[in-house]
Amino acid sequence: MSMPQFPTVCEELTLDCSVSQILTSIAMEELALSHIINAEGEKIQYVLGTLEGTPHQSSPPTLDELIKINESVRDMLSTISMTQMFLFGKMSTAMTLYNRNKPENDARSSA
Repeated sequence: MSMPQFPTVCEELTLDCSVSQILTSIAMEELALSHIINAEGEKIQYVLGTLEGTPHQSSPPTLDELIKINESVRDMLSTISMTQMFLFGKMSTAMTLYNRNKPENDARSSA
């Protein structure tokens, strides 16, 4: 699996370029979060002995082990949810500022 191609850094700092860079950074963070979510799923599969390509454990996990893994995954997903709320706010703010300040609005408001 290859990494997605993101836009390169703009030569001139314009509104369009700035918003593009902000949205690119959000996309990169979302990609990283998706990898963490996948790793959490694989952690559960590993403990349950259902992860492909890994040796099966000699004994099934205990209830305490399952509870600890569940708590660990729950805590990570909670952190990811908070991060996604922050990223949504970041995206909303960038888009609001863009819509308020894009050149089309300047031309219409002065007419």
